[in-house]
Amino acid sequence: MKQGSFLISFFFSSFIFTACKLAYQPQTVEYVDYQIRGTRQLDSSIVQLVAPYADSVNKSMNQVVAHVAISLDKKQPEGTLNNVVADAMLQMAKKRFSSQVDAAFVNFGGVRLTQIPAGPLTKGKIFELSPFDNAIVLLTIPGNALQDFLDLIAARGGWPVAGIRMNIRNKKATNIVINGNSLDTSKMYTIATIDYVANGGDNANMLISLQRRDVGYLFRDALIDYFSTLNKEGKSITAVLENRTTIAE
Repeated sequence: MKQGSFLISFFFSSFIFTACKLAYQPQTVEYVDYQIRGTRQLDSSIVQLVAPYADSVNKSMNQVVAHVAISLDKKQPEGTLNNVVADAMLQMAKKRFSSQVDAAFVNFGGVRLTQIPAGPLTKGKIFELSPFDNAIVLLTIPGNALQDFLDLIAARGGWPVAGIRMNIRNKKATNIVINGNSLDTSKMYTIATIDYVANGGDNANMLISLQRRDVGYLFRDALIDYFSTLNKEGKSITAVLENRTTIAE
């Protein structure tokens, strides 16, 4: 399921048994408590059937993936949470596709939390951060089309980006630097984003016809892999503002 319709999954959605007209709804974001409601008493056999799955889901969602050193915030034109998720996309795209990737872009609306507080980061929190089943794709894009894409991002106030710096002036992208060099509108670049954006989501129509690579690697899984790797290396999640995207005076 792609962005634009919320992820309907075993983790977040109501479990509806039509025959009994009963629904199971999560009561907390910790995925621990479930409320049973309906028009008649729940059959004990259904309770026994669901219980092992609920226990498994709770255990999985409460698993600590990594630790966050400082509170991370989603902001425009740049935020610490923006930088973390964009860095995760860039690094994991390079690894999964075994390819050079010039820059990565995460649409602002695709990051569904405004803040991740310092402390343990659970798998469930990552599902809240990225609830959509969107895959990372690589796009081969000419510089002039990349300029158009960056102008769109600028007009929208700035997105999470990695591998690129730019100013926003009059809702246009200016002073663009990619891989340490000024954007060359005649050059071909390789960028990573999610398939929702590559398919024209958020008005990114200039990306629809581009050559792409897609191996079915979900962005959410990339986040889990990236954070898990940091944790295994004994590193916590942190970020600073780097002027990746700034508003020109």
